[in-house]
Amino acid sequence: MGQALALPRSVELPGGGSLPRVGSVDAVALEARAAELAKRSIKRESKIFALELAIRMMDLTTLEGADTPGKVRAMCAKAMVPDPTEPSVPHVAAVCVYPSLVATARRALRGSAVKVASVATAFPSGQAPLDVKLADVRAAVEAGADEIDMVIDRGAFLSGRIGRVYEEVVAVKDACGDAHLKVILETGELGSYDAVRKASLVAIAGGADFIKTSTGKVTPAATLPVTLCMLEVIRDVHDETGLVIGMKPAGGIRTAKQSVQYLCLLHETLGPDWLTPDLFRFGASSLLNDVLLQLRKQRTGIYRSPDEMTLD
Repeated sequence: MGQALALPRSVELPGGGSLPRVGSVDAVALEARAAELAKRSIKRESKIFALELAIRMMDLTTLEGADTPGKVRAMCAKAMVPDPTEPSVPHVAAVCVYPSLVATARRALRGSAVKVASVATAFPSGQAPLDVKLADVRAAVEAGADEIDMVIDRGAFLSGRIGRVYEEVVAVKDACGDAHLKVILETGELGSYDAVRKASLVAIAGGADFIKTSTGKVTPAATLPVTLCMLEVIRDVHDETGLVIGMKPAGGIRTAKQSVQYLCLLHETLGPDWLTPDLFRFGASSLLNDVLLQLRKQRTGIYRSPDEMTLD
């Protein structure tokens, strides 16, 4: 059966009901199913649809110490028009930057439908006092962020201070105001699928709009099995409560083939209702160019040289 998730206060979910029990994850079965779904082949028409959908689901990201306003403006231009030679190619979902560059991205994206996401809460470590984390969030929102990507305190989680993690998510959600909250678990540091499942439930209980695998700064980052584990939590929560939560795998997803594998995983686990940028995102810094190359090949039969693409 598994144990109920112990939290410091009762949790009232919008859909009613209670969270699923934590339970334990059958690692062998999980990895086998992820591997099987990764082998699915799709026809040309479906592949074009999947590649275009992958573009619409991307959070084009730059999170480096050397980020400059010029680099962010160039990324925003590509986010709005990924391929200037193909006007039919859709724009990406969002750009993701540090809080200090949110205002730059907001100005660069003026008039477009591309959203601005910002990492916060002492990204990527999550190791800072709560008041500092909340100030980080409020600064990003005031600068114009539509979405906040927070990191949980893995030190607190791994030492059993689950209530502290939960309370921080609650506080950050409140500080977000109208901005959507994505909660990064940093699954590569959690140690087991059981821990990933528990952390996912804590994030959802605290008010996450999305749960996200990774910061992209730790290896391993996103993998198909860990993503499937998190998707199954979202499915279980929806079955129990009606609550609809989004998912964002991030880190290490670099090829069009990988993006299609993740979309197959999503479709088979949560169904077509989740095949939307409102409920699924790719955290990507180098994925877009390969998807653009494969999309052109599917449409024309001609494979463009990677040298023709702009560097992100």
